[in-house]
Amino acid sequence: MKTYQPKAGEIDRRWILVDAAGQNLGRLAVRVANLLRGKGKPSFVPHLDVGDFVVVINAEKVAFTGKKATQKTYYHHSQYPGGI
Repeated sequence: MKTYQPKAGEIDRRWILVDAAGQNLGRLAVRVANLLRGKGKPSFVPHLDVGDFVVVINAEKVAFTGKKATQKTYYHHSQYPGGI
């Protein structure tokens, strides 16, 4: 049995509007990533772009759980020993 390959004309792309107000940041990111990849479509194949177009509104109102907004620290390494 051969692997199904959707052709360019068979890929149905929709525009999806996502409201981020009050939603948890991590769960929202997973939802948007799955929509962009097309994981919920029957024609999904991992090596092709079959996902939808996503527009996120109210991104400034996304919810952070716990104290992530104040305590999260980002590090950048300079590629030198001890260069954090």
